[in-house]
Amino acid sequence: MNSQFIDQLGLKLGANGLPYEFPIHANLVHLTLGLLIIAIIFDIAGALFPLEKPIFKFLGLTAIRSGFFDVGWYNLLAAAVVTFFTVAAGFFELLLAPSVGGKSAWGLTSSLTMVLHGLGGIFLLAIIVAMTVWRGLQRFRWRQNSTRQVQWSYLLAGVMILGILFVHGTLGAHLGDEFGIHVTAAGLVREGKSPELLP
Repeated sequence: MNSQFIDQLGLKLGANGLPYEFPIHANLVHLTLGLLIIAIIFDIAGALFPLEKPIFKFLGLTAIRSGFFDVGWYNLLAAAVVTFFTVAAGFFELLLAPSVGGKSAWGLTSSLTMVLHGLGGIFLLAIIVAMTVWRGLQRFRWRQNSTRQVQWSYLLAGVMILGILFVHGTLGAHLGDEFGIHVTAAGLVREGKSPELLP
């Protein structure tokens, strides 16, 4: 990023090239991923509950089908909310990211990887919000009185989105691991040094 622009904003960048010690985007990404994965897994478990019921009974676990769907719904709703902050933090940190030479394992430059990761973030935000609306309609309108609260097409779409998230996350990992963008402080901490002592 242009150093004059950074000066105009009045930002004092640390070891990571960020105005704070550790990247916020990376932490929020993992929260978003966890919430989304749990939402899809619990909805799948709720849909397959008749097959699992004997296993729960054998293990002495008290489980009700609607409980799985409740976990799926609330985790997806939380993922949709958190994703807005994840994308916002990601774009802020992307704006502060330097362009680095070299190519990733996929043969992409750092600039192209950043563009694809940024556009993918917006795409995934839209998809997660759309999935939440779709899931909400199933829960409160279409399948309100059904024992299986989710459609099979919704579950298939959820599994496909997890695959897209894997590709998208790999692009983000390339930015940190292969290009070293915003990971300097983590390396310093591993070496036992304090990132705060660097100019």
